[in-house]
Amino acid sequence: MSRSDLADEVWRTMASLVHDNRDRWKRAVIEQTGLPFSRIRILTRLSRQPMSVKQVAQAATIDAPAATVAVNDLEDRGLVVRETDPTNRRCKVVSLTDAGREMIHKIDAVDDPAPNVLASLDEVELKELKAIIDQGRAEIEFPVVNPPIPQPWLLSRRED
Repeated sequence: MSRSDLADEVWRTMASLVHDNRDRWKRAVIEQTGLPFSRIRILTRLSRQPMSVKQVAQAATIDAPAATVAVNDLEDRGLVVRETDPTNRRCKVVSLTDAGREMIHKIDAVDDPAPNVLASLDEVELKELKAIIDQGRAEIEFPVVNPPIPQPWLLSRRED
């Protein structure tokens, strides 16, 4: 097994561990918020940074029309607002309202205990696992969905 194969296997195992143990939490969050989980996914991504609707679609792995419908719904509920992007007045940026931030706090407050396989690790093992996960977390936690494309024609000319 190559290093890449082993990394892929570890990744699949970690993903399976999370996916197989989150159903109870997802149901509790849906019950607490009254929102479909698709909207919860979008709110949690917007809690990291404001985004365009296109970026929301990419971050939530949904198509653009579905993202528009979801953002419209969240806007109707008073949880997000669309505002003109100050760096590109032709674009709108979606961000959380105060009510949206309160909803994130409500989501974060839902109990989400570790599965037994993790809870059974001793403190040293948990600290080692956390250190390994933290090494890659910064890279994948807040990816730049669409980095701005430099627009040289907007830059001021340098006079020599």
